[in-house]
Amino acid sequence: MKKFAYEARDQASDKIIKATLQADSESAAARLLLEQGFTPLVLKEESADGNFIARLSGRITTKDKIVFTRQLATLIGAGLPLAQSLHTVLEQTQNKRLQAVIQEITASVEGGKTLSESFGKHTNIFDPVFISLISAGEVSGTLDESLQRIANQQEKDAAITSKIKGAMTYPIIVLFVIFGVMAFMLFTVVPQVEKLYKDLKKDLPLITQIMVSVADFLSNFWWLAIIIIGLGVYFIVQYLKTESGIKFKDTFKLNVPIFGVMFRKLYMARFTRTAQTLLSTGVSMLDMLKITSTAINNTILAKSITRAAEKVRGGKALSVAIQPEDYILPLVPQMIKIGEQSGRIDEMMGKVAQVYEDELDEQIRTISTSIEPILMVVLAVVAGGMVGAILLPIYSLVNGINV
Repeated sequence: MKKFAYEARDQASDKIIKATLQADSESAAARLLLEQGFTPLVLKEESADGNFIARLSGRITTKDKIVFTRQLATLIGAGLPLAQSLHTVLEQTQNKRLQAVIQEITASVEGGKTLSESFGKHTNIFDPVFISLISAGEVSGTLDESLQRIANQQEKDAAITSKIKGAMTYPIIVLFVIFGVMAFMLFTVVPQVEKLYKDLKKDLPLITQIMVSVADFLSNFWWLAIIIIGLGVYFIVQYLKTESGIKFKDTFKLNVPIFGVMFRKLYMARFTRTAQTLLSTGVSMLDMLKITSTAINNTILAKSITRAAEKVRGGKALSVAIQPEDYILPLVPQMIKIGEQSGRIDEMMGKVAQVYEDELDEQIRTISTSIEPILMVVLAVVAGGMVGAILLPIYSLVNGINV
């Protein structure tokens, strides 16, 4: 699909509209505009470079989508027609890229498409959960409630993800400090030690000689080191995009020490919160499992949910189907079973999500508190080890001279 920027006249209101749309060719884009009641005036394919720059300068954030969703829900709930609500939200939107998307959605709705179909043209921005909830809201006549649920879902997911990123920020900063200390020692202190030994015509100790060799290599062949690191990063990134790489990454997240348990709780909270939101809007059990397997964003757990869905399709209860699957925490099938017995699965899913969200908050606080002294000890050991490797030979050298 190609992306086209267009300027067209609305045949109904005689207004000039500027936006973008996706089509296989320029003629297909023109036909699409005519079908939606627009007369094309200017139609131009956007270049790949322009799209790249737009992505960098006008990224649509989760906050943008939450604000947009809440505003649309409020206007629809107040009784405004859908098209008018979209126009009103468009006027209040600041993000240029999101404005273009809303314009396309508005044009599509005014052209006779449903809201879910219109959002479905932008799957790179709106995920399957978003679109499914809108579709369920349209069918049940509770579109405003569905939009509010979407916003709540996005807020909770974004809050949890932000907390985990925050917990991992400090270790990354300390690692950079450690590398900085090592670089300072190698490029400033080690050459002075080497000069001292040369002046005294003494042989360097093995550890110091290794450090001198590393410093010399990095000083003379820094460009080669950059190339090697760059190629290493490139191949790792490319590998992580492959099927085996994605599987490795997702398995690593579930089993990595300290953070593994945290990631498992994150995925269980995401699964149960998404399931609650979908089931409460009338989405069927099988459709819910299909959507959540994608929304959970982990291929290992996605396969577990897909296998459970096949068992449900065969007549088993969800609690029985999901209980033996790997990485599914025990509380999930237990609470689902209670929900099946009481006829309130969505409510039980919500309670499970709340439990894991609360546990995540507590665990993140605990990790953030305990990891600081651990990392400071690591920093002290690395820096102290390098200082010791440099100073101890000097002390022995001085003692040898005194003798």
